Amino acid sequence: MAQTNVPAGHALAAKIYGAAVFAEYVTTPSFSNRLTGPAPALGSATNILEKMQTSANYPIVRITDLSKKAGDTISVDCFNVLEGRPVMGDKKLNGKMMSLSSSSMDLIIDQTRAGVDSGGKMAQQRTMHDLRSVAKAGLVGWWTRYMDQIKLVHMAGARGSQNSSEWVVPLASDPEFAEIMVNTVKAPTYNRHFYAGDATALSNLDTADYLKLSDLDRLRTLIEEGDNPLQPVKLDGDFAADEDPLWVLLVSPRVYGNLLRQSGTTAIRTFQQNAMQRGAKNPLFTGTVGLWNGILVKKMPRTFIEFASNEVVTTTTSAAAYTTTTTTVANLGANYPVHRCILLGAQAFAEAFGKDSATGTHFNWNEEMTDHKNVVEFSLRAIGGFSKLRFRNKAGYDYDNGVAVIDTVAPSPNVALA
Repeated sequence: MAQTNVPAGHALAAKIYGAAVFAEYVTTPSFSNRLTGPAPALGSATNILEKMQTSANYPIVRITDLSKKAGDTISVDCFNVLEGRPVMGDKKLNGKMMSLSSSSMDLIIDQTRAGVDSGGKMAQQRTMHDLRSVAKAGLVGWWTRYMDQIKLVHMAGARGSQNSSEWVVPLASDPEFAEIMVNTVKAPTYNRHFYAGDATALSNLDTADYLKLSDLDRLRTLIEEGDNPLQPVKLDGDFAADEDPLWVLLVSPRVYGNLLRQSGTTAIRTFQQNAMQRGAKNPLFTGTVGLWNGILVKKMPRTFIEFASNEVVTTTTSAAAYTTTTTTVANLGANYPVHRCILLGAQAFAEAFGKDSATGTHFNWNEEMTDHKNVVEFSLRAIGGFSKLRFRNKAGYDYDNGVAVIDTVAPSPNVALA
């Protein structure tokens, strides 16, 4: 049977493959997609109110109804909790109304593109359908890594110095870094920055300040007692969410491994069994995870935020309004880098995608014949913006809405733990 071959540049290919790439991106089991809630069902009345926004109970909120063009700015608002006394008996209510107060942050959106050159020899030996499939698979994998890293850097508030071959996002020193990140990478607010052990700054970490289960107990208390506490994550199928709040801590493979090798056998067994019992019905609990005192510890892939000895890092001062300074990481040697763990509650990060006016899809697929029709080139385009959510409360304090960081020494597996 003859195979139907849609030629290069055909509008049908652009529409089908643009939609297919976006669908595959949002369902690929990446660490950030596990942190994104489901979109509302089509036809639901809440679509109008929620702007096709995924669940606000998850750390990452995805918005897919943008009609703006590249270079525009959208605004995200946050209303503060009402504060005031009740009015009792027949006392007059007039003049005692509680006021609504809010703050907002701007989210810049821009165009992102990536492409694949199929090569002349491949184009001659494979059908157009095969070339599209190969290009689509490659671009989905690339885009997923790019989105994971964009989120990771924004939520961490720093790029760090790790630069393995898996990284798509360049170092902060690269002249294209700011443009690729779209929105400015902002250091964690002062009330969202913690340290392992007895350290109080990057400059006074020592070799014994690696993450321990006791640090998780301390974090839980800090979460619950702080102003504007991180709202817990409510996952689909987690029936204990209301009675037993849950937060998510993303850690590097080394930090997770050190948690296992420095704690007692009984504690570690409990740490892992808790996750198995709580998360049987949610994919976020798959992979290498443990649960301790309401904090789900999840191992990140090979890309994570690492600071070397004497590296200069932007941090926030203790002032109420967001102001920054620089701190030099303690000089502990090559065996003791500092890794930044990311603690997530609900509504930590927003990603927003617009639709292409021609195809109606969130990703625009394009293909062209070049080199005198000897080479097929495929490209992908999307217009969107990405940023952690940050607001200012009634007292005038800036705070990252759903994300905090914990800086910890990450001893090499080849050295004994102090």
